[in-house]
Amino acid sequence: MPKIQSNPNPEHGEIVASKDITINDEKKTWVRIYCPTKLPSNDGCVARLPMMIYFHSGGWIDHSVEDLFYHERCTQFSRDLPAIIISLEYRLAPEYRLPTQYEDAIDVILWVRQQMVDPKGEQWLKDYGDFSRCYLGGRGNGANMAYNASLRALDVDIKPLTISGLILNQPMFGGNQRTKSELKYACDELYPLPVWDLMWELALPKGADRDHKFCNPMKDYETQQNKLSKLTKCLLFGYSMDPMVDRQQEFVAMMVGCGAKIEAHFDVGFHGVDLVDSKRGSYNLQLVKEFVQ
Repeated sequence: MPKIQSNPNPEHGEIVASKDITINDEKKTWVRIYCPTKLPSNDGCVARLPMMIYFHSGGWIDHSVEDLFYHERCTQFSRDLPAIIISLEYRLAPEYRLPTQYEDAIDVILWVRQQMVDPKGEQWLKDYGDFSRCYLGGRGNGANMAYNASLRALDVDIKPLTISGLILNQPMFGGNQRTKSELKYACDELYPLPVWDLMWELALPKGADRDHKFCNPMKDYETQQNKLSKLTKCLLFGYSMDPMVDRQQEFVAMMVGCGAKIEAHFDVGFHGVDLVDSKRGSYNLQLVKEFVQ
């Protein structure tokens, strides 16, 4: 992808600059990087900014980092945190089924690491990014990706990059046995239960059911317990009328049970309420800001 700008200097009054960079030509994966144009300083020197690798939502099958909504959301994150946001354009189902998306997530983590050790690495990351404060974040299936990518990252050498935390907004999990929240909100106007089922059917490996570990991590708890105990801190958001809220609460209990540090915020509302309620969105952003400091 072509670069939109070569440096984060403001043009036309821009508060945040962005540019697109190819990660893998063969896989057609790329990132859009966001950097504030007014960089904070410390004792006259430009302060290093935390970085967030962000995975967009869309139920595995839809959306792009180019969508105006996601572009504006990442711009807001970069401006208000402030932080460098690295938003990944990953491959979608059903053409590419899981674990393809997790593989794309690991690719971008390793790419970010490479920028630090490469003398000709990406300028914005090398000059302004804090490689000791890199966070994985996402919404819906993107939050699922952040969680699974963090587990996979334990099996590869990402030093000197450090994953400092996970930011999981209404993570997408499922299972064969219906939960109370799934049954109660089966006719949700935005995402009824058959839609969630279809998205999993299109995304999971062929022949897998919804108790596969990609969909239902609680079923894989015993084999993953050692890894879970090594995960970094986690911030999770959920809402009471989300059909997946019971799954998310089970996930929190699983994390607590293995000794992981997790901060969970459950509030009244439907799936995606923070997208249409500006007060909810601002409140969540403030919690993220406190989390990454």
